[in-house]
Amino acid sequence: MEHLFGQDWEIVPAGGATGAAYFAQHEGQRLFLKRNSSPFLAVLSAEGIVPKLVWTKRLENGDVITAQQWMNGRELKPGDMNDDRVAKLLKKIHASEPLLGMLTRLGKSPLQPEMILHALNEELEEELWAKPVVKESMEFLTENVGKVDFHDKVVCHCDVNHNNWLLTEDNQLYLIDWDGAMIADPAIDIGLLLYSYIPEEAWEEWLEMYGISLTDNLKQRMKWYALAQSLSSIQWHKNQNRIPEMDKWVEFLKALF
Repeated sequence: MEHLFGQDWEIVPAGGATGAAYFAQHEGQRLFLKRNSSPFLAVLSAEGIVPKLVWTKRLENGDVITAQQWMNGRELKPGDMNDDRVAKLLKKIHASEPLLGMLTRLGKSPLQPEMILHALNEELEEELWAKPVVKESMEFLTENVGKVDFHDKVVCHCDVNHNNWLLTEDNQLYLIDWDGAMIADPAIDIGLLLYSYIPEEAWEEWLEMYGISLTDNLKQRMKWYALAQSLSSIQWHKNQNRIPEMDKWVEFLKALF
């Protein structure tokens, strides 16, 4: 990274799972740099969903570096997820034709429930199948896979954890970390968000801010996808040997029934 900027810039790793993100600072100018971000980032920036994209540079080795405005702010806390700005920004994302058009051009196919169920059957280890709640969840997914397909697929973030929402000092809300974005049923984002942060008696009010009603069909889709995402998270954390995190997801899974 240093050779992009010269010696006067202070560049430090930004952490994260991939190790491909950095903060750069020089004489009051501050940037967030990322290696090999998706071209999707330009559309997210244009739509005001992530901090503004300042420039993109291709290196001799083929890597692409993107620079975004580095915004002072904070992650949302779990209690902030009931803010109407969260519901409205998620709705804006799900309703965005430019986002859908770009992901389609990048070759993303719509995610179907059958694909998710097949992947879970392939990846879940026998040791996890021995847990009663895992077995019960897979039985629910299998029995209901034909009842949850939703025709209007949209761009979904697929990891709406409170840590991925950035509220800046000037009160601008962004949703960051788009590496896992898919074209899918919006219930993928809505379900996990509601189950994780919003008491069930407040779901109707939250969904009203988002702009839809709580129907039996939506409830079933939200539960189906929340179970599927939880099972996938359990296996992922097990693969990383992050057993306390895996156990938290097992408890979350139990709470879905």
